[in-house]
Amino acid sequence: MQKRIQRAFGAVVAMGFALVLAAGASQAEARETVRFTDSYRPGTIVVKTGERRLYLVMRGGKAMRYPVGVGRRGKQWQGRTRITRKVVDPTFTPPAQVKRDIPSLPDLIPPGPRNPLGPRAMTLARGEYAIHGTNRPNSVGGYVSYGCIRMYNQDVVDLFERVRVGTPVVVLP
Repeated sequence: MQKRIQRAFGAVVAMGFALVLAAGASQAEARETVRFTDSYRPGTIVVKTGERRLYLVMRGGKAMRYPVGVGRRGKQWQGRTRITRKVVDPTFTPPAQVKRDIPSLPDLIPPGPRNPLGPRAMTLARGEYAIHGTNRPNSVGGYVSYGCIRMYNQDVVDLFERVRVGTPVVVLP
């Protein structure tokens, strides 16, 4: 009886250890406050394409860092822009380039689980680009988009609440 209890206890401990390891692995991909010494003003969004990270610059040499998906090869861009619009539950209308590559896409995808923009979108002054959520969370962290900045849905909601129209955005290689 005691050996059975010891085996059961050992299995529970091992399972708990595995859960802690899994939680630690996912934490590496979670948003977090980090040191940030680049010389941007607080409130600026800085996207570091090569890192696949977005930073919201805060006071005191800190930033909120988020994992993001960025443009695939040939679809990346860099430069300065601003948020021109914030949209809750956006409707997706595929740009012409996306429609050319994926002609089976409908002309309009309403808000909901099939919408590739997720629950929030912040359009950028560069035209058809946005910072938005996703219906494919496993794509965050990759080179996956047509130039948009793709975030986990919970992260895009968090960022959406922290910024306003007019927020400066800097996209670096």
